[in-house]
Amino acid sequence: MSKKILLALLLFFSITALQASPADLPVKTNKDSTLSIIQHIEVWYKDNTNYASITALMACESSILPLPSEIVIPPAVYIALEPDSHLNIFLIILFGTLGAMIGASFNYFMSKWLGRFVIYKFADSKMGKLFLLSSEKIQKAETFFNEHGKTSTFIGRLIPVIRHLISIPAGLAKMNYFNFILYTALGAGLWNCVLAALGYLAHGQQDMINKYSHELSYVFIVIGIVLLGWLISKSLSKKKLKA
Repeated sequence: MSKKILLALLLFFSITALQASPADLPVKTNKDSTLSIIQHIEVWYKDNTNYASITALMACESSILPLPSEIVIPPAVYIALEPDSHLNIFLIILFGTLGAMIGASFNYFMSKWLGRFVIYKFADSKMGKLFLLSSEKIQKAETFFNEHGKTSTFIGRLIPVIRHLISIPAGLAKMNYFNFILYTALGAGLWNCVLAALGYLAHGQQDMINKYSHELSYVFIVIGIVLLGWLISKSLSKKKLKA
C-alpha cells in the first residue's frame, strides 16, 4: 500500500470517527456558540459535499494534482447514508467516474500536445515535485502502458501510483481517444465502487464508532504522528545518502 493511500485512509477514518460524536461535543446554533476547529471541518465537509464538488475533486485526483480519491468517495457515501442526506450512492459513483474521466482527459491531451520531452522535464522540475511527480513515476506508468497495451488504461486505474498517471503514456502514444475514455470509465467506475463499499462498511460500524469515537480519534492521531515521523525520517535518510 502506497504512502498516499495510508494517509488518505487515515484521514477518512478520522473524519468518520469525528462525524459520529456530535453528542459528546454539543453544538449550539446561537451567536454565543463556539465551534472547535474539528467541528468547523466536520460541518464544512457535510455542507459542501455535493455532486459538483465530488466531480471536481475526482477530476483533480485523475489529473496531476496529488489528491487521493480515498478521501472523496468513501466520506461522501458515509454522508449519503445519513437519514437527512441529499446524496445518492449511485449518483456519487456516477459523478465520481465522470470527474475521473475529465481529469484523465486533461492528462491525455496535455501529454499528446506537449510530448515526451516536455512531460519528463516538467516531472523533474520544482513545479513537478510540488505535484509529487518524477520522471521515475512517469517511466513506470509508461512501461506499464507499453506492456499491457490498451487495457492498461483499465487495469492501471486499480493500481496505486499508476492510477492517476496512466493517462499520460496513453497521450504520449496517441492512443485512440474513444478506446482511452471507454477503458478509463470502466476502470474508474470499478474503483469508485470499491471506495463506495468502504464508505458503506464504515457507516455499518456507526454504533461502534459512536461508542468509541474519542478513543478512535486519539488512536488515529497517534498513528498519524508515527506515520508522519516515519515519512520525515525516510526523506532525511534519502537526502543523507545523496549527500
